[in-house]
Amino acid sequence: MKIITFSLFFALIGHQCQSQNINQLKFPDNLIAEGIPFINTEIVNETKPYTEFRAASLMAVHPKNNQIFISTRFGNTAQIHQVTMPLGSRKQISFFDESPKELVFEPVKAHYFLFTKDNGGNEFGQMYRYDFATSKSTPLTNTPKSQNGNYIFNKLGSQIIYTSTARNNADRDIWMMDPLQPNAKKLILENKGGGWSIADWSDDEQSILINEGTSISQSNIWLGDFTKQTKSVFISDSNVVYTALQFSHDKKNAYILTNKNSEYSYPALIDLASKKTTPLLTTFKWDINTYEINHNETKAAFVVNENGISKLYIQDLKNKTYFSVNQIPIGTIGKIQWNSNNTILSITLGTFNSGNDVYQLNTITKKLTRWTESEMGGMNLNGVEAPKLINWKSFDSLNISGFLYRANKTYTGKRPVIINIHGGPEGQSLPNFLGRNNYYLNEMGISIIYPNVRGSVGYGKTFTNLDNNYNRENSVKDIGALIDWVATQPDLDADRIMITGGSYGGYMTLACAFHYNNKIRCALDVVGISNFNTFLKNTESYRRDLRRVEYGDERDSSMAAFFEKISPLNHTNEITKPLFIVQGKNDPRVPYTEARQMVEKIKSQGSEIWFLMANDEGHGFGKKNNQDYQFYSTIMFVREFLLK
Repeated sequence: MKIITFSLFFALIGHQCQSQNINQLKFPDNLIAEGIPFINTEIVNETKPYTEFRAASLMAVHPKNNQIFISTRFGNTAQIHQVTMPLGSRKQISFFDESPKELVFEPVKAHYFLFTKDNGGNEFGQMYRYDFATSKSTPLTNTPKSQNGNYIFNKLGSQIIYTSTARNNADRDIWMMDPLQPNAKKLILENKGGGWSIADWSDDEQSILINEGTSISQSNIWLGDFTKQTKSVFISDSNVVYTALQFSHDKKNAYILTNKNSEYSYPALIDLASKKTTPLLTTFKWDINTYEINHNETKAAFVVNENGISKLYIQDLKNKTYFSVNQIPIGTIGKIQWNSNNTILSITLGTFNSGNDVYQLNTITKKLTRWTESEMGGMNLNGVEAPKLINWKSFDSLNISGFLYRANKTYTGKRPVIINIHGGPEGQSLPNFLGRNNYYLNEMGISIIYPNVRGSVGYGKTFTNLDNNYNRENSVKDIGALIDWVATQPDLDADRIMITGGSYGGYMTLACAFHYNNKIRCALDVVGISNFNTFLKNTESYRRDLRRVEYGDERDSSMAAFFEKISPLNHTNEITKPLFIVQGKNDPRVPYTEARQMVEKIKSQGSEIWFLMANDEGHGFGKKNNQDYQFYSTIMFVREFLLK
């Protein structure tokens, strides 16, 4: 297959290249592009205030002092930084081409920490040890096609147990290792499937609390015997989620999250002998998806997902009372972690008009202290309003909601609309900071809608399961109803709509591109599925069975036939509006072949198709230089096909 890179494209047009070179952005060698015009350097200058912003996310709190370790970007990728005091300087610890993840300290001396890192976005994370004495990172695993991580230290800090697919690249087993002698690692428990994770390792090192995820609708808890190297199912119910959190210190109980007899998840205490479950909270009609217990088991911090907005609470575990933390502004809360003194809580928090930053809450005085203040890069958001929660009725009268970010109020008249669909499908659009996308609101006068179609989480388990298997296209119809809703709004222009989305949202984009071809101007698919049959065949084996539960099993002839019926790849003749496809070459979830086959089919029909692929990325672009080029290309696409 012949792929036209920009270098070849320049050669093919000769004299035009010579006359325009001085104002053209140099095309990176790691990218492959087709159909995309030259990018003028003026776009780089115009958008610079929207591409230089930063954010900071909590990675870990030092177990011996109040220092925090964050992930933030000063170069091309986010790296580990150390912060020793509120609003203090950030000391960069790691310097890799890829972003480190999953930082965990050795708990006794804290003279090293562990982290994982993949290669080029392939998600085959390998484990590393960073030693403070030498400032060096040592690889602990080196099985290129395996995933490694989810490590838990023993009480002495001398051993870890962790999960790895190293045995066969498909099944996620439990291994043991001394991080100071990694070559002596040992397989402890073999598992079948890719949905296994370790919740806790008992203080006496005899018991392992294990989660087995089989679908978004069901997960089971197992107990592992470390000495005998055996495991057994502890609790499992059909269509019930049980997620183990940790053992109680007396090892008589386990803390869990579950949706047993409820539409929503809640924390509970389960007796390890009798399996009697005692809810710890029952008053909330929303998901509690974070429940973090402090070290001496006196308090728990929990986050309620209230229509996408995060509400933080602190609970007294002795008398089960709790209070709301009202000092935190409206926004979304990420990772939270208790400090070693059991009263300070570190929090990642973001709002619609500022990216993520790290704060600390004193749960006694209720004082909130900001620890990081990330630069906005010159972005001016004056005139940009907070997102509005909107609702509309779908084809079957089901209520669907989403968040509407209106164009800067300095723009008048009906505004063009971008509908941006989240992935998953078990995801949820939240009222987050839009980063680069603020450019569309602020400088192009475009409004953006982030819908939560059926299949999204956060609205009860019944709603989450409404798109499964043969109901797949009902979620597409939710977008059709949204397009009709846009036509009823006096400030939105139903004649200028672009559909976009990533991953499963990419499939939704491609499906909308042919279902609603006559109602939209253009579409942008990022790492999307073009045919569920080929997707399930080629996605990585460690995740295939989990995806079959959601989408359907392609080995069943009737389901395979249904997949062919709804496949965007088989409806390209109905797509006449311009289409832009973005893909990472190393994507393990939605392989690049899903994009490639769609591009070739559209191209063979003579329709307008733009294609951008990064050879050093996976499931979406993570490196700033690639993100920027995707952004510049998208602006050109929007200007040409949505605004004109």
